[in-house]
Amino acid sequence: MTRRLWNYTPQLPLKIAPYWLWPYRPFSALLHLLKSWRPLSTRFLFLVIATVIYTFFSPNLADAKLLSLDWILPIILRNILLLTLIAGGLHTIFWAKQLQGDEYKYFLRPLGRNVRAFFFKDQVLDNVLWSMVAIFFMTFWECLMWYAYANGFAPMIVFADAPIWFLLLIIIIPIEAGLHFYGLHRLLHVGKIYTWVHAWHHKNIQTTPWSGLAMHPVESFFLRADVLWFFLIPSSPLHILFLIMHSTIGAPTSHSGFERLKIGSHKGIEVGDFFHQLHHRFFDCNYGTDETPWDEWFGTFHDGTDAGNELVRNRRKKIWLNSSI
Repeated sequence: MTRRLWNYTPQLPLKIAPYWLWPYRPFSALLHLLKSWRPLSTRFLFLVIATVIYTFFSPNLADAKLLSLDWILPIILRNILLLTLIAGGLHTIFWAKQLQGDEYKYFLRPLGRNVRAFFFKDQVLDNVLWSMVAIFFMTFWECLMWYAYANGFAPMIVFADAPIWFLLLIIIIPIEAGLHFYGLHRLLHVGKIYTWVHAWHHKNIQTTPWSGLAMHPVESFFLRADVLWFFLIPSSPLHILFLIMHSTIGAPTSHSGFERLKIGSHKGIEVGDFFHQLHHRFFDCNYGTDETPWDEWFGTFHDGTDAGNELVRNRRKKIWLNSSI
């Protein structure tokens, strides 16, 4: 059954990160953490990009004390350019030019064209439009934090102040991002909130890099609201940028529709997220990430196998029976 559903899958069954297993296995948790930070991982690349932006393409704190387009507009333009390079570049390679063909492609389904559910009746154009809208909300949260740091509303540190906490926070951020995503995402699947808001994103059954941020403006606004933690937690603008990269870049990569971006004959960079691809295909499973425990704890974890397919079917059957009583 799995082979009929998918063109390509990673090694199955999927497993959640060992951080949450009991009895606790510290060695397994450490190995998983080290693997997640390998040099060609998206997480490592997010940090590199955040560091480059922080070093060369960010405002001076003195300028950010006052709200002004003089420093806000360059951030907007920088973020638009960044998204265009990442999402547009991956879309060109995977979908427009099809330079990899179907190699590492999860799902053999064409993109939506002449479909009334999409603006302009075209999935790609629709996705580009709403991705650009999302960038303005991502920029809002970034600029809010620059303003907060500059005016002392948020506690700011540099590496020399607290090197251990500085590095530990970098390790924690991807896990926190997954926890925030689960909480928001689960809420977005409730009743009218889904109908009015999140259904915009789920029009994309087959996903492309432009699908990652193609969502209702309300969802775009709250997607990175977890930066508010940094009004309480001592941090650096680098931490904010690293967190924001998880949605600004992480959404296009995780929705690319492909497991890997090949580089020559090498396997290349792992960009896709089969865990989330299962959510787009089956809808009511895998609300979080494979680094968060909630899906397994609450019975919504799909491990990609036939058993996972059966679990989803049984859950739907129970929901239908309960709603009929």
